[in-house]
This record gives sequence, structure tokens and C-alpha cells, in this order.
Amino acid sequence: MQKHLETIARETGIALSSVASTAKLLSEGATVPFISRYRKEQTGSLDEVQITTIRDRMLQLAELDSRRSTILKSLEERSLLTPELKKKVEAAETLAALEDVFAPFRPKRQTRATKAAEKGLTPLADWLLENQSADPAEEAAKFVSEEKEVATAEEALAGARDIIAERVSEDAALRGRVREIYQNDAIVTSKIMYGKDEDKDAQKFRDYFDWSEPLAEIPSHRMLAIRRGEKDGFLLMRVQVPLERVTAEATPDWVTGSGPAADDVAKAVEDGCKRLLMPSMETESRLASKKRADETAIQVFGENLRELLLASPLGERRLMAIDPAFRTGCKTVILDRSGKLLHHTVLYATAGSNSQQYEAAVEATSLVKKYDIEAIAIGNGTASRETETFVKKLKLPSSIPVVMVNESGASIYSASEAAREEFPNEDVTVRGAVSIGRRLMDPLAELVKIDPKSIGVGQYQHDVDQRALKSNLDDTVESCVNAVGVELNTASKQLLSYVSGLTGSLAENIVAWRNENGAFTSRAQLKNVPRLGDKAFEQAAGFLRVRGGEHPLDASAVHPERYQLVKRMADDIGCSVSDLLTSDATRKKIDLKRYVDDEVGLPTLRDIMEELAKPGRDPRKKFEVFTFAEGIEKPSDLTVGIKLPGIVTNVTAFGAFVDVGVHQDGLVHVSQLADHFVRDPAEVVKVGQKVHVTVMEVDLTRNRIGLSMKSNPDLEGGGRRGGPGGGNGQRDSHRSGGQRRQQNQRADAPGNDWFSQAMKSAKRN
Repeated sequence: MQKHLETIARETGIALSSVASTAKLLSEGATVPFISRYRKEQTGSLDEVQITTIRDRMLQLAELDSRRSTILKSLEERSLLTPELKKKVEAAETLAALEDVFAPFRPKRQTRATKAAEKGLTPLADWLLENQSADPAEEAAKFVSEEKEVATAEEALAGARDIIAERVSEDAALRGRVREIYQNDAIVTSKIMYGKDEDKDAQKFRDYFDWSEPLAEIPSHRMLAIRRGEKDGFLLMRVQVPLERVTAEATPDWVTGSGPAADDVAKAVEDGCKRLLMPSMETESRLASKKRADETAIQVFGENLRELLLASPLGERRLMAIDPAFRTGCKTVILDRSGKLLHHTVLYATAGSNSQQYEAAVEATSLVKKYDIEAIAIGNGTASRETETFVKKLKLPSSIPVVMVNESGASIYSASEAAREEFPNEDVTVRGAVSIGRRLMDPLAELVKIDPKSIGVGQYQHDVDQRALKSNLDDTVESCVNAVGVELNTASKQLLSYVSGLTGSLAENIVAWRNENGAFTSRAQLKNVPRLGDKAFEQAAGFLRVRGGEHPLDASAVHPERYQLVKRMADDIGCSVSDLLTSDATRKKIDLKRYVDDEVGLPTLRDIMEELAKPGRDPRKKFEVFTFAEGIEKPSDLTVGIKLPGIVTNVTAFGAFVDVGVHQDGLVHVSQLADHFVRDPAEVVKVGQKVHVTVMEVDLTRNRIGLSMKSNPDLEGGGRRGGPGGGNGQRDSHRSGGQRRQQNQRADAPGNDWFSQAMKSAKRN
């Protein structure tokens, strides 16, 4: 264990004491948010990213130890474990190095080398290596045997060379050096699969029909695009280095003389490199590059998801929420300030006869008045701009904002078990409209009910390692939920399940207790919930809020374990805890140094004082109403050079997708994000960010829009830098026959005539 802690400290640059304390807390069941927020003294104020890094590396090292134990057991059971070999196994610091040590001893299926060994040719292989200046003909003749099916001396030599070739390919030191060559100098190539030239579907990948790029430089989205083309049977991908480079690395170790026998050894070395070692290294490189590409794509997804989850909430408002449509009408719901469904109807606002539209206007106006509506939410799918125009013609009070809401994943929620449980008597269209309205009130509380992969802010999310993706997204959701805090008396079980220390079953128990006993009046009542023990209470309590509870701090992020400390502060200056929450002048009388002890240091004390100044305040940004440009409602309304407001809907490694209100997201390629060079789009834009863009290209045939965020974009051909894509696919629609609102899906998957220009642009950058 100590060795692993030292390894992590060395790799991360984090103090060994902080690594050790964090590891101890994690082993005791503490969560990342809890440790980051409430155990700063033990960790040296490590943040969530650092704590997560320690946790994940601990798991990796545990897996390495598990594999090491399995290998040692295998070697011991087969009486192959020597003290020297055991030392090598125990010294291996990576899984690759460990497998290299084990390679010569791994149980094998029959190979050319094992067949040669069964024919008794191992001594001849040893002789060749030890007598390289000699002529092997006479020695090889000794191994000719009818019984062992070795007909000639040449057959004997061929078998001996096979044995040497396998030894070369299993040489741990050589494998380590060749692995470095592949990592640094290998070239990724892709070509059209034989016979697929005329295949229509293959044309999506036409720019990869003859592609090459250094493995060390290929970006995540391009690697995943090529692999997708290979998976679909249209591309042939290779990861290669010159044979001469590998044999030059291997030869000095094995060819130690000159003469006829040395020639045989040289042949064996070349064969071992070409037939065994290089294919093995190519497989390793493919897996390693896929893992790196996955990590980047998953990181991008996680960052986008975080921005979406932490989007500004409108807050508690009486809402009219509209799920737009043409033929089937706009499903409209009324929600109270807590998000409870009060009423639903269908408004034929965008289709039907004039009388139907008139009736829809009358009904909508009546509903606004009857329920004293404070805001109107409109889903941003099919017919959204037309619906927005309809609502704005109603001449409602200017105090009622009309807000377009991203509805990605709404169909997933509306058909989910959570939605059926919440609204068992309503159909999917009503559930979807409710979700749209609640997303405006509180995006985080509503989006946690949906599988993050369905929210529409990923990059190749269906191609990456699904276990790693789920782990990252769960971490992201948990981090966001606990950063904001959760209202104990209104939170859904889905939201509660992401609170530090709570499981899905504990979340259900909390809701069940609440339904049976009424609202919680204090955090302390959590201990009455079945199966919620002291550890779960410790981990969860600080992140749960009880508004108007018995204790004034129950609505804050101050942990119950520090209530007595805050009371002591209040007593020392002759006031109440409530006074500390309401008076800045009173708080300034507190000398924090007086309260430092072995358990509580200044970091925690400063956190407490900050929370007393803003108890339970939502850390998310204040909500601002955004409005698309009037008169621009569909792609055909766009012209090159027009400047528009927009909202970033997805950020990828190659650029950003922006919604400009035309049912089709446009792509701002990384080369068009700013007037200066941009390496990482996430440094410039975030999901949900409001931006201004210039239209560079409109391709109605391919449903593609090229945009720029440069102050003075080059409109002379600049719009053809639409860029390599790899987007998140397409937005969903839960309307029968409804149009799907697509982003520039997989523009890097060739078939996009912007692609070549974008590649040139990216390389120039």
C-alpha cells in the first residue's frame, strides 16, 4: 500500500501525506464531494479533480496487483517461479511491463515454435545462438528423425528459427523499446476496404479512403471516426512502423557473430519481428490509441455535461410549457411553482385552420390569466420558432419571459420508468412537455432523470468504453448535484440518489418516509429513515437542505458536525446563530484563529464563514433570457455574412455546435472560434454559452451550416471550413412523424465537402 501511495504522489506531484489521508478516507467509504468539501485539513485542501485522480489511480494499481497475483500463482502452480522471475514480476510497474515479463511463460495454444519444441529442436535453437560463426548443417543433421517427423536438416533449422523467432517476440526488454517506437513514430493509415468503392454508405468516409497521420498526433475524434468506418466495414486501418526500424532494434541483442549460423539467427530475428512482435505491438497500439481517444471524448462529454447541468435555473415560477409540433398540435402543460402538473391541453398554434389557430390563441391567453403564468417555456425542436412567434403575437405582459428550452433527451425521459412512475395516467407527450417546463425551472433537478448519454452533448459517446463513460458521467452528475445542494423536501429520488453517501435504495426510503410522515423539519430526522445509518448521514447531511427547518443552519451547507462550533462562535460574541446568518457586522467580530484545533483548521473555518454569509444560496449563475433573431426561423432564411445570436449546444475537440434558431445547429470549426489560435475549443466556449456568430456557409442539400465567431471572418471561401465533425448524433423527437433536429453529424466522417479544407486549416493551425 505504501509503495502505491508513493507512486501516486510521484506521478501527481501531490504531497505524500495528502495522498495517504485521501486514500484512507476513500477506504473508509467517504465520497469525493464529501472529502473535498468537509475534510480539507486532512487532504491539504485537495479539490475534486485531485481526489478523483487519487481514487482512480488506486483502483488501477489494485487491478495491477490483482493481475500480478494471478501471474505469480500461475507460475508457481506450473513450477516455473524462480526467485529471479519473481523479482521481475514484483518489480513491473505497469500492466504492459508485467505482461512482457509473463509472455515467455504464458500458457500457449500451439504455435510453430511449440511444434518445433515438441520435435526436440530447442537444443538446435540454443546451439545456433551460441555458435553463430559455425556452419549449422552438420549440427542440424543430428536432429533429422523419422519418428519426430523432421525429414531434413533444413526442416530442423526452420524449426529452430521458429523457436528463436518466438523468443525474440517475447523478449521483455525488446518489447519495451519497440513499444516506445510505436508510441512515438507509428503512422496510422486508413484505406477503402476492398470492393467498397462504389458503396453509397461508404462515401461518408471518403476522405479516409487514403489517409495517413502520425499516431502520436491523431486527435480523438479522427481516431474514433476511422475506427467507426472500420467497424462498419468500409475502411481498413493499420498502425505501422518500418520493419527495418524494428529489426535494427532487435538484431544487436540476438545476432552476436558472423557466419552461416548467424545468418539463420538473423532470419529468425526478422521473422520474429515481422510475424509476431510487430502484429502484437500494432494490436497494443490500436488498443492504447483507442483508450486515449476514449479518454478525450469522455472528458469532452463530461465537461459539456457539467456546463449543461449547472445551467442557470429560472427558479420557482408558475409556468406554461409547450412542446411544439405542426400536424399533431402543441402539447401544452401548466405547472405550479414546485413543478406540479396542474393542467394540460393541445393548442393547434402552428397548423390547422384559421379558426383552430384563433381558438388556440384564445385558450392560451385564458390559461395565462387563469393560472397567473409567470414564464413560458418552449421546446426547441420541430415548430419551435413558429410556436414562439405564435406566443409573442398573443400580446402577453412583458413581464412574462418566453424562453426556448433545449429538449434533447425529452423523449427518453417521457418513455422512462421514472416518468411512468411520476405520471402513470398521462401519455408521453404530456410527460415530455412537463420535462421541458421543469428544465427551465431547474435544469439539474430534471436532467438527472435522464441517462446522460441521451442529453446530446457528447462526441462519439456510443463508440467509447461504456464502463469508463458511465463512471465519468456519474462522477460529473454527483459533483454537480452536491455542488448545488438538494432540497430534502422536494427532491426526486433520482436527484437524491446522486447526493454524497446515498444509494438508490436510500433515496427511495427518504421519499417513502417523506410521503408517510410529511416534510422533514430537520436534517436530524434523516436518522429516522430506514437503513440510513451514521456513515450515510455523515456523508449526505451537509449537501441536503431543509428550508425553514428547526435549526437555522439546516438550510445551509454547514455540516451538522460543526453546528456546536458555530454555536460556540455565537455564544462567544453574545449573539444567536440566526444573528450570524443575518448580520455581516456581527460575523466580523469572530476571530477564526481562536477556533483552530486538531480537527478544524482555517480552510474549514473560512468555508463556514462564507456559508454563514450566504446560507443555502444557489451557486449557479443568475438566469438571463435569451432571444433568437426575429425572422430567422429555418435554414433557408440564412444568408452568408449575416450575424446572429446563438447558444452553444455542444463542444467537441474540433469545434462547437451553435443553435441559431433554425432547427439545425451550425458548426463553428476550431479555426473559426476566435481571432487567435485555439488549441482546445473548451478554452473559448462552453455548452449553454450565448455567442454571436457569422454565417459562413449554408448547404441546404446536406443540412449543414458553417459559422464563425471571428470578428472579421473571411467570407471568400472561409465558410468552407465547416470542419471535421464527430458530433453527438442528432436531437431526438418524440412526435410521430416528427422531424429530427440534426446537428452537423459526423462531419469528419467524410462525405462532407468541407472536410479537406478543414483538415488543411487544422494543420495550418
